Amino acid sequence: MSRALVTGGSGIIGRAIALSLAAAGHYVYVHGRGAKTAAVAAEIVAAGGAAEAVCFDITDAAETNAALARILAAGAIQILVNNAGIHDDAVMPGMRHEQWASVIDVSLNGFFNVTQPLLLPMIRTRWGRIINVSSVAAVMGNRGQVNYAAAKAGLHGATRSLSLELASRGITVNTVAPGIIASPSTEVIFPKEVIAKLVPMQRAGQPEEVADLVAFLASRNAGYISGQLISINGGMA
Repeated sequence: MSRALVTGGSGIIGRAIALSLAAAGHYVYVHGRGAKTAAVAAEIVAAGGAAEAVCFDITDAAETNAALARILAAGAIQILVNNAGIHDDAVMPGMRHEQWASVIDVSLNGFFNVTQPLLLPMIRTRWGRIINVSSVAAVMGNRGQVNYAAAKAGLHGATRSLSLELASRGITVNTVAPGIIASPSTEVIFPKEVIAKLVPMQRAGQPEEVADLVAFLASRNAGYISGQLISINGGMA
């Protein structure tokens, strides 16, 4: 049984990814904070899967290292989904430094803090899957999200470079960039008539559709796909 870690596993997309990986037979560490994280792990166990919740601050390198050391004591993580990310939106002329720094800290520094300690144990197994979750905002840009777009776009370059470093070790690295995905907040920000104008398929995507793509990239069937940025956005250009 491969062991997987999903950061930001208590959110809408993170939960769907954790459930999908568990359904594929992986032992899933669901990362996050608070009761929602434990609830996702419990949901997986109740459905017959194997999971546990892990809580640590990915922007704190020392705390992350300590938490990952405990996880690695039971064996290598072979599937890593870097899904954690935050929004703190403002047009750049009015953006505070703290808004810029906090968003960059989670998506980029968090990516490094989580991924780097897991690499050598993964390399030793000669097999692994790393999937980074980006956003349509990083591909197309979005007003008021210069910080978020920059943070997520940084993952694209990191993905490409890391995929070259790990290709000979049986480890793939890819990025998935979701578009407008259905959630309670999405329904407020993007009414149906707005979605119809923005998205050629004229609907929001479902979290499970993103999760299915991630689960495929995490599978042995995706062993020849690496270094790619794959958009899942209903045809948005």
